Amino acid sequence: MKYLLKNGTVVSGEGSRQADVLIDGEKIVDVGRNLDAEGAEILDAAGKLLFPGFIDGHTHFDLEVAGTVTADDFETGTKAALLGGTTFVVDYASQDKGGHTLREGLKKWHDKADGKCSCDYSFHMSVVEWNPETEAEIQDMIDEGITSFKLYMTYPAMIVDDCDLYKILKKLGQCGCFAGVHCENAGVIDALIAEAKKEGRLGPENHPLVRPDTMEAEAVHRLLAIAKEADAPVMIVHLTNKKAYEEVMAARKKGQTVYAETCPQYLLLEDSVYSKPDFEGAVYVCAPPIRKKEDQDCLWEALGKEEIQTVATDQCSFSLEQKALGREDFTKIPGGLPGVQTRGTLLYTYGVREGKITEVQMCKLLSENPAKLYGVYPRKGVIQPGSDADIVILDPSREDVISAKTHAYNTDNNPFEGFKLGCKIDDVFLRGHHAVAGGKLKEEKLGTFIRREKNML
Repeated sequence: MKYLLKNGTVVSGEGSRQADVLIDGEKIVDVGRNLDAEGAEILDAAGKLLFPGFIDGHTHFDLEVAGTVTADDFETGTKAALLGGTTFVVDYASQDKGGHTLREGLKKWHDKADGKCSCDYSFHMSVVEWNPETEAEIQDMIDEGITSFKLYMTYPAMIVDDCDLYKILKKLGQCGCFAGVHCENAGVIDALIAEAKKEGRLGPENHPLVRPDTMEAEAVHRLLAIAKEADAPVMIVHLTNKKAYEEVMAARKKGQTVYAETCPQYLLLEDSVYSKPDFEGAVYVCAPPIRKKEDQDCLWEALGKEEIQTVATDQCSFSLEQKALGREDFTKIPGGLPGVQTRGTLLYTYGVREGKITEVQMCKLLSENPAKLYGVYPRKGVIQPGSDADIVILDPSREDVISAKTHAYNTDNNPFEGFKLGCKIDDVFLRGHHAVAGGKLKEEKLGTFIRREKNML
């Protein structure tokens, strides 16, 4: 199919300009003023913004957590993602402990995702055991197009100790790759949980108290000291607070390469949500926890200074029934929130419209930077000839309200319930397919696995 998108404002990491966009098949073939194309279907985008398809580098679909499985699998989750303008997700495949291989983990996630996705997809590989066989498999993963990895400093089934952390980071650095790292001090968190239980404090309001900002910042500091010794770049995933951010900036001043990601929940929610009555605070349980207003302000300022490279979601959704597994013990509440459908509209409404970031910076955060970080630029992340025709048409003149009654997640709750939006996503093109039209999903399960190159940022 040929499509000609007329009269819109094309946004890139370099700036915004009035331009038409010509799509032929899966690719963009021309961008310019007053384009014409015989046989093309014409869409008038006057007054609207054309962003490159959004990229979410941090999702968890069909994941086993706390004795249950996320409410959204790759089928439902990628439908919600596409409706929200996300045309490419990078989920987390994982090696299992107990002598299992990275290749087994990759196959397991391909089995979960292949043939079910409505947007394009790839995987990071979580490394949870380090031995000579795992080390040899790093190159195998790179050959399969898996060029970024994940490490955990918390969670018993996932954690690697500091010795292995050093070895893994060094190996990845030598291979030209990096790891995104979940930074929290597991030992102190365990001690704080034990204290809370001993005192009979079992409600969700205790969740942020046993995972304090200091223990995120300590883990970030420790990781960065180890990464410096290993001479390796790292990504701090889901950065939540000022203290941890200051550790990132201190390391950068010493010459280290440190990337940072944050999420909408840390930009827009405050830790008072955990004290909502009738167990409603359970909806917001995630790790690291939601922090305070001063932390929000710090993160927004960092985005405006382009000191945080991307805003992802850490999408990990559960129903109210699943959250109720922890009604008698907050540590048994499955941790995670949905976010792939609302990330772009929230960032535009509460970032661009309020002057905290520009639309150009939004493009960098959601499209260009993650495309470069995850090795798919310029195939993705930019509207230019030769790139995949992944395009989001956003109308900044329309309004909406977030509601669990209308979202596409397979859940009965939304952490941003009632948030007003100052824009709507009308149309989304995925590799030239007009997959979302008039805000409705028109074509699904068009997603394909993308083999990635190494970091380009």
